[in-house]
Amino acid sequence: MIIVDKNSDPDKIDYREGAVILINKDLHWTSFDVVNKIRFALRSKYQIKKIKVGHNGTLDPLASGLLMIFTGKYTKRIPYEENHDKYYEGLIKLGATTDTLDTEMPETDFTDYKHVDESMIQNAMESFLGDSMQEIPVFSATKTKGQRMYKLAREGKEIEKKFKAVTFHEITMDSYKPPIINFSLKCGKGTYVRAFARDLGIKLKTTAYLYALKRTGIANYSIENAFNVETFCSLINHQD
Repeated sequence: MIIVDKNSDPDKIDYREGAVILINKDLHWTSFDVVNKIRFALRSKYQIKKIKVGHNGTLDPLASGLLMIFTGKYTKRIPYEENHDKYYEGLIKLGATTDTLDTEMPETDFTDYKHVDESMIQNAMESFLGDSMQEIPVFSATKTKGQRMYKLAREGKEIEKKFKAVTFHEITMDSYKPPIINFSLKCGKGTYVRAFARDLGIKLKTTAYLYALKRTGIANYSIENAFNVETFCSLINHQD
């Protein structure tokens, strides 16, 4: 498989035949924004109207980090490249939550967290290791009765709880400066880290939400070797 990263020359790849581009997604970009930006750049490079571009492993707009972008014939590989383990670093804030379980919406449900200490956090984190069923956040793209859950949530409609099987391989508390937990983890396909933050708060008998998140790796691919999307697009079109 052709991997395009900082160790390669991105201008010498035939993206129509297929490649996987490692991109470090900026905060506030959607994963689809990245796909569109690269698709436009490749159409310009080859002076063509269409080229297939896709991604695996969606990142929320309020998360940054590694995306794998597939082009050309490699887009057929996406269904087979979705089962990789993912690595994350992030911050969880205790004592409050939000409707979206991240910083998109205002804080609500303020709860005391003064009883929480580092040993409690580490013990609670270890209890997540292995396989479990995770309640899917209502603000997610998962479908229920044929509609995206986030659309129903934004309309204020009642949504039936949905669950999915997830796996946590490693979870570490890197530091705790109340009310902020600095953590890192390795998890399997489809895990909602926002839901992990919520559930960790429940185990600690308080409320919690995801304050910041960065995906640092997918399988053996690291964010350290990934291009910024603007840099990549400039390199393949010879822009200074």
